[in-house]
Amino acid sequence: MVTLQTAESALKNVYLGVVANQLNVNANPLLARIKHSSKDVWGKEVRKLAPFGINGGVGAGSEDGALPTSSGNGYVQFIAELKNLYGKIEISDKAVRASVNNIGAFVNLLSDEMEGLVKASSFNLGRMLYGDGTGLLATASSQNSTTVTCDKVNNLIEGMLIDVYNNTTKVNSAPLKITYVDRTNKTFTYETSSAVTIASGYKFYVQGSKDFEISGLGKIFDNSQTSIYGVSKTDYPWLKPYTSSTSQEISDILIQQAIDFLDMNVDSQINFITCSSQVRRAYQEYLGAYRRNIDVTELEGGYKTITHNGIPVVADRFVDDDTMYLLNTNDFTIHELCDWKWLESEDGRILKQNQGYPTYSATLVKYAELICDKPCGQAKISGIKSTVTNPFTSNITVNTGSESQG
Repeated sequence: MVTLQTAESALKNVYLGVVANQLNVNANPLLARIKHSSKDVWGKEVRKLAPFGINGGVGAGSEDGALPTSSGNGYVQFIAELKNLYGKIEISDKAVRASVNNIGAFVNLLSDEMEGLVKASSFNLGRMLYGDGTGLLATASSQNSTTVTCDKVNNLIEGMLIDVYNNTTKVNSAPLKITYVDRTNKTFTYETSSAVTIASGYKFYVQGSKDFEISGLGKIFDNSQTSIYGVSKTDYPWLKPYTSSTSQEISDILIQQAIDFLDMNVDSQINFITCSSQVRRAYQEYLGAYRRNIDVTELEGGYKTITHNGIPVVADRFVDDDTMYLLNTNDFTIHELCDWKWLESEDGRILKQNQGYPTYSATLVKYAELICDKPCGQAKISGIKSTVTNPFTSNITVNTGSESQG
């Protein structure tokens, strides 16, 4: 017989391990390359010593002269607060009772809920990797009824619940639910029951998430930020990564210039390249034009992708259209208090009745933050010009030559 206890046991002992592995490895190609660690987590914070420079106690001298003066390694302490990541499922009492004598129906019920949770969590984790920690999804330019035109829609998806902000003021009383995203015209439509007035410049965030997300690549490459991980970029200029704004077509030389700079100047070996699908298609066209073999490699998690001199070049929907990142993923760590766990009550229960409703919910939680030990060892090339076919239209040429805003 299927009971709530049966459901809890399945969520704890069957689904948790599978879901944790899917979110840590299969959620995103970049995430699969980043190591996880509970080291350097102190209470609610990550406190980590990051080395820079080299040991200065090296030198040459005469046979009977003074030995070199000792000088230890340089260190700076990074301090960052662990971010709270949640995923929630809900099942109705009626659905549970309907499957009391049908274990197959019960398994399908839980599997569907967990599949939806993994899909939503994977999308948002992948998005956060490229964000700046604020959770900014897009910026509005105009509104027509419940259809809003934005600067970009790659961070939006149907079913997402969002908040609207005018500077620091939240303008919606309840989250807006996105019902349709027009990726060609960069618009989205939300449920009419939640209609609000949205003006140009208003910004969108996932419900309740503003300023609470992990510090992704957007944080590292944000030149307007004067500090990162509690350390001043003015006092420690090596915290500033390599950035290049160009109006060139993608080429091996353009990529190799950034790789060589990092190799020669900061001793960083790039092992992962990620870009928009538009830039990757342009790179494939470049390789084809010069009749070069396009090498393909398989990454952890089953992802297949082309390479640049053996370095995987991965397209990610969350990268702006004209942008490419060149990363040494060995410098990145997701510091976590623990792996994904179910939120439990004092009596150990994970399925709880929603007060006033005939439904039960369970919440998956993880406390973590992404830290890059060596920001100066990473590179971003923006403004890449490419003339390729837009996959959302037919016979239309898209020309991208300026850095995306937002």
